[in-house]
Amino acid sequence: MSLTKKALDFLDIRLGLRDLLQQNFTEYLLPRNINAWYALGSVLITLFIIQFLTGILLLVYYVPNTDLAFKSVQKIMNEVPFGWFIRYVHAVGANIVVVALLLHMLSTLFMAAYKSPRELTWIAGFILLLIALGMCLTGYLLPWSQLSYWATTVATNSASVVPIIGERLVFFLRGGPDVGQATLGRFFALHVMGFPLLLGLFAGFHLFLVRRIGVSTPPFGLYYQPQPPLTRYRHETHPGGIPFFPNYVIKDLAVISLFLTLLMAIVFYAPWVFLPADAFEPANPFSTPVGIKPEWYFLAAYQTLKALPSEFAGIMVQTVAILFLFLLPFIDRGPERRPGRRPLFLVLFFAGILVYIGLTIWGHFS
Repeated sequence: MSLTKKALDFLDIRLGLRDLLQQNFTEYLLPRNINAWYALGSVLITLFIIQFLTGILLLVYYVPNTDLAFKSVQKIMNEVPFGWFIRYVHAVGANIVVVALLLHMLSTLFMAAYKSPRELTWIAGFILLLIALGMCLTGYLLPWSQLSYWATTVATNSASVVPIIGERLVFFLRGGPDVGQATLGRFFALHVMGFPLLLGLFAGFHLFLVRRIGVSTPPFGLYYQPQPPLTRYRHETHPGGIPFFPNYVIKDLAVISLFLTLLMAIVFYAPWVFLPADAFEPANPFSTPVGIKPEWYFLAAYQTLKALPSEFAGIMVQTVAILFLFLLPFIDRGPERRPGRRPLFLVLFFAGILVYIGLTIWGHFS
């Protein structure tokens, strides 16, 4: 008997590992018409693991000090073996995470998978999106480059339009009147400890809900029927469905491979897409770069502030939009999930996408 089999038998007797694996892999059935959009959850888990591992490797050499931060990043890029690769994977990977999160949210919206009994699943996922954006914002400052310094200055200054507490809020975010060592220290702590802890908690809760409630059936096909409102807990099963392993795992791996290919293609051939020239110049508080703007995923919010008559109006519009999406499962309570039978939803869905893309393009060129 091999050592590996002995070890597996030891654990199986005490933990029932084989039974656990059977229940959650080969005997765990998914809808037969499940599509590739459902694989975005696995994509995000993979990308978050990559961000976590590359972040730890960067922490070995990074120094969170305004005098040394930029130099330490340059050392990673130019002296540490494969340091440039780890830094690019982490920086580009953050953008790919946002892309995957937005696609995951849009697919959930389109298939109305946020409806009862999955309201808490949607809320946990939406909070995950906000946490990921917070991680991107705080991580953006850490290289202490011209781009990161002035983009953070613009982003934190937006809080000043909040009535009554605006100026105090800016002071709190920065740790002082200007972006400096206190800001870097706060953002570093949030990026490496605060937000990752929250991300882990909400990701775990989100996955627990998905497994506990069951995977939603795609609202397509002749045999799909809306489910009546539940009066008691019920796990959604799929008799006659496909096993998670190996059937759906193969589809998961295919979609994960697609995103990893995109990540590597940008890292090796076009890192400048997310790291322009200002990202390689040290921060200079006395020299404001021309046309400094936030990252692409904040451009729509940035342009909204510029386009409306006042920044306060822009903040209110964005707050209302965020609250609407957050509370959507409690606003859209009808049992119908088929997109073709929800014309008002389709109009709002595609109009929202076009407005977001339009504001992003406008913000980029304005």
